[in-house]
Amino acid sequence: MKLEVLADQKTLYPDMEETLRAAKILVAEGFEVMVYCSDDPVYAKKLEDAGCVAIMPLGSLIGSGLGIQNPVNIRLIVEQTRVPVIVDAGVGTASDAAIAMELGVDGVLMNTAIAEAKDPIRMANAMKHAVIAGRESYLAGRMPKKKYADPSSPLGGLI
Repeated sequence: MKLEVLADQKTLYPDMEETLRAAKILVAEGFEVMVYCSDDPVYAKKLEDAGCVAIMPLGSLIGSGLGIQNPVNIRLIVEQTRVPVIVDAGVGTASDAAIAMELGVDGVLMNTAIAEAKDPIRMANAMKHAVIAGRESYLAGRMPKKKYADPSSPLGGLI
């Protein structure tokens, strides 16, 4: 089941203390819990340790379309987590989905980006391609970032 415990109506931000409490109760009752949470790596670990079968951090506020606001935290969650990580909220366009997948998440849950697009069918298709491209990019491995230029063509034999 998906667990979503919200703190307030304005931001729809998760109430992490209550989310963890509810997750422990539901897991103890035999539910397989996929949990919507903040992008806090500490709480993500606590939720996994509580027995959640998927960690679903927000990229940004639900329905905002602001994209991945804290890629470092998403990456930290991915690196420490043994269960699937699914970005759940804030994706607004295909590039947001690609970025999420490039961070190593297992999936992206979306609704508003497609439902509110001018052409929902075209946006859904774009999201499909972005998720595939982002995952392939992650699996291929990113080149290292460098502080200075590094010529990619051989310099030997030049006059």
